[in-house]
Amino acid sequence: MRRHTVRVHRSAEGLPREGELAWKLAELATDPVPVEDDVAAMVVNRVVDDAAVSAAALLRGPVVSARAQALAHPPSRGGRGGVVAGTREAASVEWAAWANGVAVRELDFHDTFLAAEYSHPGDNVPALVAVAQHAGCDGAALLRGIVTAYEVQVDLVRAISLHRHKIDHVAHLGPSVAAGLGTMLGLSTEVVHQAIGQALHTTTATRQSRKGAISTWKAHAPAFAAKAAVEAVDRAVRGQTSPAPIYEGEDGVIARLLDGPDAVYEVPLPEAGEPRRAILGTYTKEHSAEYQAQALIDLARRLHREHPELREAANVASVVLHTSHHTHTVIGSGANDPQKYDPTASRETLDHSVPYVFAVALQDGTWHHEHSYDPARAARPDTVALWRRVSTVEDPEWTARYHADDPARKAFGARAVITRTDGSTLVDEIAVADAHPLGARPFGREEYLAKFRTLAAGVLDDAEVERFAGLAQRLPELDAAGVRELGIVAPPGYLEAVPLPGGLF
Repeated sequence: MRRHTVRVHRSAEGLPREGELAWKLAELATDPVPVEDDVAAMVVNRVVDDAAVSAAALLRGPVVSARAQALAHPPSRGGRGGVVAGTREAASVEWAAWANGVAVRELDFHDTFLAAEYSHPGDNVPALVAVAQHAGCDGAALLRGIVTAYEVQVDLVRAISLHRHKIDHVAHLGPSVAAGLGTMLGLSTEVVHQAIGQALHTTTATRQSRKGAISTWKAHAPAFAAKAAVEAVDRAVRGQTSPAPIYEGEDGVIARLLDGPDAVYEVPLPEAGEPRRAILGTYTKEHSAEYQAQALIDLARRLHREHPELREAANVASVVLHTSHHTHTVIGSGANDPQKYDPTASRETLDHSVPYVFAVALQDGTWHHEHSYDPARAARPDTVALWRRVSTVEDPEWTARYHADDPARKAFGARAVITRTDGSTLVDEIAVADAHPLGARPFGREEYLAKFRTLAAGVLDDAEVERFAGLAQRLPELDAAGVRELGIVAPPGYLEAVPLPGGLF
């Protein structure tokens, strides 16, 4: 890896195009590097993972709405369109990317990468699959595109913090989708450069989408960024240009939205010809909740088994979770969001509330993507009493581990200090989630397939589950017809259980 220095340049200085970060990302996307076998295997895992969480979300409101919007837009003249998740119907490619992206994100249950910024790199996959189906790409091309998209997003996330300035993390997703599409479609460096610039310029938004009373837009935000990236690629292919330098300009993203005119970032990028392995540093979720809650759910499950007295609120005076800055200030009590302690809060809010998640997992000893968020479950008086005794504090050591470059030291856990009502204290901690590569039960292919089968149960027919699983595992060898079939199909009548809502389209 090499480090590319990024700083703001006054317009009078001039910055050669070849020195722009967007150009460097475009060069990365157009460098023909073979995909290594372990990387290809992980791509397959994440395609299966995205299908799993999509299946479980097909009847949820945001997904139904996005599907209705997509199906109102038939395929455009430039190709066959993308297939909308749950159906055999095609929609215009950007709208298929939109609908399928919402389905993947709705349950907040797919992969993650955390560093200077936060990300769900699996958000890249729905857009790339939709465009591959539209353009007639084979599995090998789709594979290369996904590898590039993960590399670009992870490299940006390692270096450039968006949340520090309350910019939503999907601002790194627009460029990564554009770069991935450039690789998959075999576009020139010039075209990819323009597409990345447009994709970034159109996808910067504030983090209010993840603050206070969190709305259904949380599921839509990454799909919107991916849709914008697809449209940016279309414009760039047609010869249209973008604001430049988009990152380094005097009025560019860094100067006006991020660290300001004096900012300097060091972005790690692979050398020319170097294998793209960033996907191997990302990790999926065993539980449907914010990633920093994964390890805490596992800690709570362990405490449930080993200390059953803690299940009763009457036995617990307080629970203080000593954790990283991010966990404390974004999903912990340090966010200062009263909604994180509100039994009537939305599901989107509760899955970003560590106090709620820890209390329920401690009482139940398990976590379920629907039952654990049921309004009646959230409103149980004993749960509310325990929940409101859970708080977080920042611990510098956990913050340092969160940002560590060494994978063996990097951690997203916490130390729990539990004071019982009899005055005794229990201390326990966990560094990484059980499903993490360094966790107690790391996810491999069988765990990804088991997650798919579990979440698809009662949604997809068994034959459909096995059809998709078999197809996904042959991704590198699929021809264009096989890629066209790379989507889950609900049985007749299943989707009709929730009528499509009317709208403008």
